[in-house]
Amino acid sequence: MSGSALIVFAHPYPDRSRAGRVLLDAVRDVPRASVRSLYGLYPDFAIDVEAERAALLAAQSVVWLCPFYWYGVPALLHLWFEKVLAHGWAYGEGGTAVRGKRALWVTTTGAPETAYAPGQVHGRPFEAYAPAVEQTARFCGMRWEPYVVVHGAHRISDATLAERAAEVRARILTLTALTEADDA
Repeated sequence: MSGSALIVFAHPYPDRSRAGRVLLDAVRDVPRASVRSLYGLYPDFAIDVEAERAALLAAQSVVWLCPFYWYGVPALLHLWFEKVLAHGWAYGEGGTAVRGKRALWVTTTGAPETAYAPGQVHGRPFEAYAPAVEQTARFCGMRWEPYVVVHGAHRISDATLAERAAEVRARILTLTALTEADDA
C-alpha cells in the first residue's frame, strides 16, 4: 500500500491510560494506516512473527506508539523488536526487509519535562534515553524520524492532550505523504 504506515501500539494497560487512548484514537483512522495493538494481540507474549512481518512488509513506515517504561519501551515491544526484527530478516546478511522504511517513535511519560534534567528525578534530559530506540531503527537500515514525546501524560489538561494528539496525527499524515513521495 503506497505511503502506508503501520502503527504498533504497545501499552500494557491501555484501559488505564488516558493519553494512550487519546493518542490511539487520534491516529486510528489515518488514511493508509493500520494499527496493531500488541498487548491485545499477544497477552501471553507469544508473538506471531510471520503476521507481524507481513504487516511490516505491507507498510512503508512504522510508528511505535507506547509509554516510556523504565527508560525504554514496554516489555512486549522490546520482545517484538527481538523476534520480528531478527538477524537475516531486518539486519545482517540478507536482512533488508525494512531497509529504507521510515520509523517514528511516539511515547508518553508520567513525569513532566522538567523532571528530565540534571539534578532532577531522572537526572538527564529525555534525549539521553532515546538513542536505543533510534539505533534499533537505524541498525535495521530504517530512516529515523524525530520522535514525539508527550510528557506528564496523565497530568496534562484535556486540551493540551488533544493538541498533542493532533500533532501526532499530523506527523503520521506527513509520514504517509513522505513515504508516498519516496515511492514516486
